[in-house]
Amino acid sequence: MSRNLISLSLTASLFAGTALADVPAVAADIGPVHSLVARVMANVGEPDLIVAPGASPHEYSLRPSEAQALQDAEFVFWTGPELTPWLGDAVKTLASGAEVITLSDLDATKTLPTRESALFEAHDHGEHDPDHEEGHDHDEHAESERDQHDHDHDHDHDHAGDHDHAGTDPHIWLSPANASAWLTVIADTLSAADPANAEAYAANAAAGREELAALSQEIEGILDPVRGKNFIVFHDAYQYFEDSFGVPASGAISLSDASDPSPARIAEIQARVAELDVTCVLSEPQYSPGVVAAVMEGSDTQTGVLDPLGSDLAPGPALYPQVLRNLASALADCLRAPQ
Repeated sequence: MSRNLISLSLTASLFAGTALADVPAVAADIGPVHSLVARVMANVGEPDLIVAPGASPHEYSLRPSEAQALQDAEFVFWTGPELTPWLGDAVKTLASGAEVITLSDLDATKTLPTRESALFEAHDHGEHDPDHEEGHDHDEHAESERDQHDHDHDHDHDHAGDHDHAGTDPHIWLSPANASAWLTVIADTLSAADPANAEAYAANAAAGREELAALSQEIEGILDPVRGKNFIVFHDAYQYFEDSFGVPASGAISLSDASDPSPARIAEIQARVAELDVTCVLSEPQYSPGVVAAVMEGSDTQTGVLDPLGSDLAPGPALYPQVLRNLASALADCLRAPQ
């Protein structure tokens, strides 16, 4: 190889190394949020995942590699203190120099209040409109998402748990409208720090939004044949999915993600199952099947499994859409199973 070719090769390698080094170090709390960040960073860089797949985000002990990822992070995207209350202090301690984006605080994020009762009130969805969403709705923005990013940047170190989220359902990622808005926020945030890759971030976010729009239509089709049938979930984690697609649950066996239901609550749910002719009870991978069996005792109700975090899926850009698709398929399969 000639001296000139060697020189050009070395120069190209140096530039490639510099470009890679300039990509911001990014961390995300849970698999679905990490997936959205990874979608925006596709072919540019890879974010770090803080909460390992299959682990509960409510109580978690960081492994050394995860603590190091927080320490190295220039940006941290997390759901908020209602879901991961321990992470606020960890971010302040380990990622004190990072810009922290609390997704539940964004004006682009629609939030819903926590349902306190074991038995949910019936929702009148009428003619289901997939674009209709209720609750704490921020769809009519007073400022653009880029303006929101500027606001977040000005308050980045205050976003690690200083806001009052009491009474808010923390499972905000199960709204595809929220996820679509976050893709824009993620792209704008990273573009401001890494203008050399801004075009790639914007293109990835746009493609991600198109994918979510198509996925929402796909899910509508999966759920259309089973609308109007009653089902019970293990714990109240699916309100955003229910609200997005017009498939309201009739109740939850366990009110809290981290607590077992009392005998009185199980009796209450059993009465609900009989009263409403519930056709499906849905459990989750991390919870004991014995509790679901107790609820179903004496009935021929079908069972299914929902996984709101994608515990058995490989982390990465494909995880988030697959989580929603799996929820829809599992619900539809359970509701249309022969009685």
